[in-house]
Parts: sequence; C-alpha cells; structure tokens
Amino acid sequence: MAKRRGKRAARRKTPVVAEVAAGLRYIESSALLAALLERDTAARNALQAPGRRVTSALTFAEASRALVRARVAGRLSTAEERAALRWLQTFHRRCDVFSVTEAVLARAGRPFPIVHLATAEALGEPPQLVSVVTRDVRVSENARALGYAIE
Repeated sequence: MAKRRGKRAARRKTPVVAEVAAGLRYIESSALLAALLERDTAARNALQAPGRRVTSALTFAEASRALVRARVAGRLSTAEERAALRWLQTFHRRCDVFSVTEAVLARAGRPFPIVHLATAEALGEPPQLVSVVTRDVRVSENARALGYAIE
C-alpha cells in the first residue's frame, strides 16, 4: 500500500516540475494588445512561449474594447478586427482565465492595472515562479516591487 502512495505522490509532482520548467506567465492586457495592434514581436513571442498562461477576465474585456476602438479610429479594417477577435477567442481557450472576484478587488484596492497584479497574487504561487507579461510601465514597476519577473 505504501508503494501506491509513493507513486501517486510522484505523479502529482511531475506536472508541477514541468510547469515550473516551462514557466507560468500572467498575461496582462497591454502585452496582449501590443501583440494584436502593434505587432510587437517580443509580446507575441511571450504569448506563444511554452508554459501555463493565466490572465484575468478583465484582460479580454479590455482587449475586445480596444479592438473596437481601433476599428472606429481607422487603425483596423472590419476584416482585421474580425481576425483579431478570432485570434483573441483562440488565445482565451489556451489560457486559464480568473474571474475578477470581490477578493481580487479588495486586494487591489485600486483601478484596473492593479487588478491584474491582485489576480496574479490570487494564483497562490510565489512571485519567483511567475512572470508578468506586460507593456504597461505602472504594472511593470509594481510587479517588480512584488518580486515578479517581467517579460
């Protein structure tokens, strides 16, 4: 019987070790939009890198709204907007999406950029094991101060 527990424990540890080696990335809205609207190669590479991708439901709300604004401003054609929305839906399926809960809002205690960091903290992982993918200076500075790596 003891051998079975040992095997189960070993099986449970394997995904965690693989996840740490591959990286855990919190994807913030500005990085997603840099990849979509500015064709930022570094942002695209970070979004496509191996490992677990996590983000807030807020990210997709902000990104969808930004795509509409980009079309209205003439930065995107209707066809480009549709293609970007399809890409966004695919990306959504490839992420673990966390709701903006009352606990996250209470932890943030501030406007939206800080909600992203409160969500990253809600993952329950030590900051040393999480990278924050962002192009927002405020998010970057605050994430660094909390001990997160920045991509």
